[in-house]
Amino acid sequence: MREVAVEGLEALRVPLTGYCYRLLGSAADTDDAVQETLIRAAARRDQYDPGRARLSTWVHRIATNVCVDMLRAAKRRALVMDVGAAAAQSPDLGAPLPPEAWVEPMPDSRLTEGRDLGEVVLGRESVRLAFVAALQHLAPRQRAVLVLRDVLVFTAQETAEILGTTVPAVNSALRRARASLDAHRPDPSDLYDPEDAGQRDLLRRYVTAFESHDVAGLTAVIREDAVASMPPFPWRLEGGQAIAAAIGTSDSCAGARLVPCRINGAPGFGQYRPGDDGVLRPFALVSVDMRDERITRLVTFLGTRHRFAEFGLPASLRDGEPVAV
Repeated sequence: MREVAVEGLEALRVPLTGYCYRLLGSAADTDDAVQETLIRAAARRDQYDPGRARLSTWVHRIATNVCVDMLRAAKRRALVMDVGAAAAQSPDLGAPLPPEAWVEPMPDSRLTEGRDLGEVVLGRESVRLAFVAALQHLAPRQRAVLVLRDVLVFTAQETAEILGTTVPAVNSALRRARASLDAHRPDPSDLYDPEDAGQRDLLRRYVTAFESHDVAGLTAVIREDAVASMPPFPWRLEGGQAIAAAIGTSDSCAGARLVPCRINGAPGFGQYRPGDDGVLRPFALVSVDMRDERITRLVTFLGTRHRFAEFGLPASLRDGEPVAV
């Protein structure tokens, strides 16, 4: 056996983060799981035998055990779209649900690192918020099987080694996981391509309409069947006109600015609100889904101002400061 260098383990941090996040749906829990995985792997690195398995396979087995242990007492996380009924157009958001009720946003930079175009596309699609929420319907080990086989493309034999089971058991679990995922698969949305001129133009038009409180402009870029939500509140609003009116007439959006970022393989924004000193400060992260060149889903994650740096967003903006979109 050959002892693994700690640097070799650290090189697996990004793929481990993507794996653990898909299983757990929580940014904080993912950080804890990845750190615990690397600590355990470093402590046991003299036990790794390269003749029996790839280093990635060996480390993912540790990560799977860590995540499954964490999931034993966890409740299923969801998107607001999965909870309760749509609200009337009302400023009353209701009582917030606990943080563990929701799938949390993550920056692309922490989840994917593929260089091959196919890897990049698969990576973006498999960290979409709606996809991660759909995964939460699966039992923990089914979740692991599906991600290992269909997302990370481990072989059936490697997956069996990771889970400590047999190839037939893996294949059986994968069939059940795929069937369950199909039953909870999210509504389709276009895969985000930052080089797509039409998508870039749509996002620019949305920002312009949002910042100018242009209800007609917002209505033009939001689909009629769109949904908006604001976790941790179990409130959601359906319909393009209703969403446009809510944004365009809200006093809470007065003077607000949007700065683009990448959230879960999709476009997003950091929303800033102005203070009395003319400085705009972080308010919330906003995730955007698109379909057929219009916006189909808006998720405003309240209480995320402390996470702006993770998404490459500035700590503040000066009033009138130009922002590239």
